[in-house]
Amino acid sequence: MMKKFLILQLRPETEAADNEFEAFLDKGGLAPADVHRIRLDLEPLPADLDLDAYAGVIVGGGPGCVSDPEDKKDPLEKRIEDMVMGLMPEICARDVPYLGCCYGIGILGHHLAPGIVSKEKYSEPVGAVDCALTEAGRTDPLLAGVPETFRAFVGHKEAVQALPPGTVPLVTSGPTPFQMLRLGNNVYATQFHPEADADGFETRIHIYKHRGYFPPETATALIDAVRHEDVRFPELILRNFVARYSG
Repeated sequence: MMKKFLILQLRPETEAADNEFEAFLDKGGLAPADVHRIRLDLEPLPADLDLDAYAGVIVGGGPGCVSDPEDKKDPLEKRIEDMVMGLMPEICARDVPYLGCCYGIGILGHHLAPGIVSKEKYSEPVGAVDCALTEAGRTDPLLAGVPETFRAFVGHKEAVQALPPGTVPLVTSGPTPFQMLRLGNNVYATQFHPEADADGFETRIHIYKHRGYFPPETATALIDAVRHEDVRFPELILRNFVARYSG
């Protein structure tokens, strides 16, 4: 019997969380029965959580920032972040299959080098950006089928400022040099959204238009721009992750 994938969601908005979850299933080629979904805004991690019981861990995005001062963080977002951060020592030490998407790269970077994630440089406007594989990325199994250059959806207030210790850069871009990283053989994180398509990004633009990602009055223009983007290769990363670790 195939082990399930553990999907941890950090979004406290139901519409955004449900849309992201459906995208993980669709782009990963997963059925609801193939996963254990935990919305961390609604329930805590089980006290007896055993990572060996899962094929891999997928962490989604969220509106919080790991680089925000502790006393400035929303209490719910801080509690959610702390739960995921609590898993990282075991995940990294044991090289547990992990795919952190968006917020997930901040979690990984902050665990490996506190302070390496900040808003100093490399924030990205909401939309799509040109990404490129690095030399290591060209041979990485999670990027099989992904061309040398491709478009991906982004939109972040913070980013990894330098290469975290022990990691290998797999994807880069003009706005943000560290778009995808690997630690060891099985721990991965992306700054861009491998699960996102135009419909999903339109949903997020509506939900987060007052969260400081962009001037609210530009939401309609952003949605129109997103609708005209050709973003189809990032989802292969999810599909490859599932295929690699589901056995």
